[in-house]
Amino acid sequence: MASSKAYLDFVIEQISELEEITYRAMMGEYILYYRGKIIGGIYDDRLLVKPVKSAISLMPTATYESPYEGAKEMLLVDNVDSKEFLIKLFDTMYDELPEQKKKK
Repeated sequence: MASSKAYLDFVIEQISELEEITYRAMMGEYILYYRGKIIGGIYDDRLLVKPVKSAISLMPTATYESPYEGAKEMLLVDNVDSKEFLIKLFDTMYDELPEQKKKK
């Protein structure tokens, strides 16, 4: 099932205070970037983020879910209604995210 643009718009609005939030549509889903690094995505109208240490510590009871069949599991963010939490989550995760690989 593809994600709705309305859910993407809701999440983007929640984190709108952050600079350099971008997304890219991919096969009916959306990859989210924060300051040029992939932080997670919207999959089946769920916000999933990379399971880095800081995200795990902020969400110790979060469930691990696969964005699609065969993919690595990610953390389900179930507190999308809290702007403050999402901003803190994204800011805290940033330093642990890998740099984007340069295209040749």
